[in-house]
Amino acid sequence: MPAPRKSTTPSPATGNSGRYVGAEAIEDDGEPFPESMERLTATLYEQFEESARLEKAIRRNQKELGYDW
Repeated sequence: MPAPRKSTTPSPATGNSGRYVGAEAIEDDGEPFPESMERLTATLYEQFEESARLEKAIRRNQKELGYDW
């Protein structure tokens, strides 16, 4: 587990912007946050459904091979 990063305060002397130390700057993609969260949440739920489907198939295959636990 990586160590937590420390937040700093802005300092004109050091050029520190107050962001987390070591965090890279990210370009704004122009997509408003609510729309971004809606899109990402929909993708996440699709991935959850796919994960459940794959887990069911894997467990079925393991059972057929005698590895039912």
